[in-house]
Amino acid sequence: MIGGMTMIERVYRQASLVLEEVWVATDDERIRDVVTAFGGRAVMTGSGHRSGTDRCAEAALMITENNENTVIINIQGDEPFIRPEQVRSLMGCFSDPAVTIATLIRIAEKGEELFNPNKPKVTVNKNMDAICFSRSVIPYFRDAPENEWNSRHTYYKHIGLYGYRAPTLQELTRLPQSPLEKAESLEQMRWIENGYSIRCALTLWESIGIDTPEDLEKAARMLRKK
Repeated sequence: MIGGMTMIERVYRQASLVLEEVWVATDDERIRDVVTAFGGRAVMTGSGHRSGTDRCAEAALMITENNENTVIINIQGDEPFIRPEQVRSLMGCFSDPAVTIATLIRIAEKGEELFNPNKPKVTVNKNMDAICFSRSVIPYFRDAPENEWNSRHTYYKHIGLYGYRAPTLQELTRLPQSPLEKAESLEQMRWIENGYSIRCALTLWESIGIDTPEDLEKAARMLRKK
């Protein structure tokens, strides 16, 4: 519960402000029951998935058409402060028919963000397609002290919100794990290693996931301030 409402309902309601159709994909009957109790839609998936992408793909096969006109937005269930503007930015990537996968990035403004391995970084090309995701800092400035790197280059960190064209989502789940994915523990590197492009949309807002009891208390404090 966050401010008198379950976290999953907050995520659901935020997503529903933008998306035509919202479903919760879960392998837990308790989550399904909470969702249906507030009038939401939920689908039960298997419990053996390696990632949220695999769960999303299974759910997509059950609830939507698998064609190029269908775009799936994958939002984590622990993102109660997801903004409609962030979802719209991601959706906007698919106005380009060549885009099959998209994600969000944000400028890493604080130096400590660069060197935190729990905050993956992204390098992009001139078309805003990802070149590489890494827990390390890329690029490395050989001839400058670390405290000057932010002033020398615009660094981006990854915001874990994804969009996929429906057929591409199914293709991704059939790919074997790749060397860079295993090294970094970042599944999006599997896609890049197999030749897929990932379009990146820039967002101004931070992603606030709830991973620990401390995060939950922080979220409650944020709501009280609002």
